[in-house]
This record gives sequence, structure tokens and C-alpha cells, in this order.
Amino acid sequence: MDLYVIRHGIAVDLDSPGLGDDSLRPLSDKGRKKMLLIAAGLLKMGVRFNLILSSPYARARETAEILADVLQTEDKPFLSEHLSLLGDLDLLVDEIFEHRQLESLALVGHEPGLTSLISFLLTGNFSAVINLKKGAVCCLTMDQANLTKKAVLDWMLTPSQLAFFGEKTGIGR
Repeated sequence: MDLYVIRHGIAVDLDSPGLGDDSLRPLSDKGRKKMLLIAAGLLKMGVRFNLILSSPYARARETAEILADVLQTEDKPFLSEHLSLLGDLDLLVDEIFEHRQLESLALVGHEPGLTSLISFLLTGNFSAVINLKKGAVCCLTMDQANLTKKAVLDWMLTPSQLAFFGEKTGIGR
């Protein structure tokens, strides 16, 4: 299975009027535009998702919806509390393994949980130092038959690299 770990796009500031709760922060205009380009870059690379799981926080949901729309994912994104800032890593890993029969699974969430997940799946511990910027995508491969919950790093691209690929498509302009 290809596992795509995606950090949400750029959100409005926490002190923006009318929010009051971090979970309600949507993507900023800049964040939406950049996520469209990032999604277009993934499309150009031939990336497809069988399923998208997203944190229920507004900025992650919006990111997941943009990805689902541009990549024409069959189902809308499903929400997982395990991808929220208060999520449980062990339960998230269990949830990933419930979907191990899929060819590809995308996870959209937050820091520091996503880099903890990547580190754990690659090394079995949390010692790996990873910089996952907003809108970055990390692609891991997991053996569907291997129940050891380990992964191999295929690639990791920054938001700028993905947006560069996306600019060539004309999507998001």
C-alpha cells in the first residue's frame, strides 16, 4: 500500500476575528490557492488515492476536500479523530492497518503527530527528525502482507516542489 502523509495547507491566524477555537481555523486564501497547485502537482505525478482520512479540524478537512476534488477521488474524505491534534498514534496506526488492502491511502493532519507517525513507521521509534511543512507530502510504502507495521520511504516533497509541478497544469490559476 502507498501511504501518503499530508500536512494541511496554510491556515488563517489563530487570532483572526470570530474563531475562538483552533479547530475552526480554515485555510487562508493563500493556503487554498497553494493547495490547489499542490493537488495539481500530485495529479501530474500520477498520484491517486483510494481513500482519504482527514483530521476533523477545518483546515485539514478543507485540504482533504481540495485533494479529493482535484484528484477525483471516488469517495469524499472520511474524518478520523486519530488525526486531530489530540489524536492517539497507536489507534491511528491500527486504523491505517484496517485499510491495508487498499492500493493507496492518504492521511491529512497536523504537526507534530504526522512526523511522529512517519518516524514510528520508518524506524519503530520517534527518533527521526523530519521537517514536514504545511502542504508537504510524504509517500511511504507498506507491505500489505507484512504485519510488523513498518514502512519504506519512497519520497517526500515540499509544498513548493509540488506547486511547481502543479503550475504546469493550469489548475488553480
